[in-house]
Amino acid sequence: MKTRNIFIVALFSLVLLGVNAQEKKPQKQLAPPAGQTALETLLNSGNFEFIANTMLPSGQAPKDLVSSNYSVTFTPNLVVSNLPFYGRSYSTIAMGKDQGMRFQGAPENFKLSKNKNQFEVKTEVSSERDTYKILLSVSKSGNATLSIATNDRGIVNYQGEVVTIQK
Repeated sequence: MKTRNIFIVALFSLVLLGVNAQEKKPQKQLAPPAGQTALETLLNSGNFEFIANTMLPSGQAPKDLVSSNYSVTFTPNLVVSNLPFYGRSYSTIAMGKDQGMRFQGAPENFKLSKNKNQFEVKTEVSSERDTYKILLSVSKSGNATLSIATNDRGIVNYQGEVVTIQK
């Protein structure tokens, strides 16, 4: 009886070792270029998306935007913003005609800078209605703050994260 128990334990151990060995196979992953993080590579490519989670209008309470699909998509040739706007407007907007911070256009003066704690993306987008000055501050973890300034509206800030573009 004792030898049978030892045989069962030994057989069980061999099965576990075989399963464990299969799990430890190295997976092929694309590594970022030497000296760069995956986030830095993503930002340098110019193809990324800012997903807004919270809106911080000037002089108002924060607005929760989670699960609302509000975002700004950055590509080298086009910036597309689909964000809401709450705040102060310096021009008259006809009732029902306000589109929020929804615009698209070619990025002008796109600059990426890096310091010890974060990355900063600065660019401008001109549309038929306004010029939008965009400042995106991204922490090394991917959390970000987006500020948009225009001629006709007060500055508005959004908090969220930077991710690869979702198709």
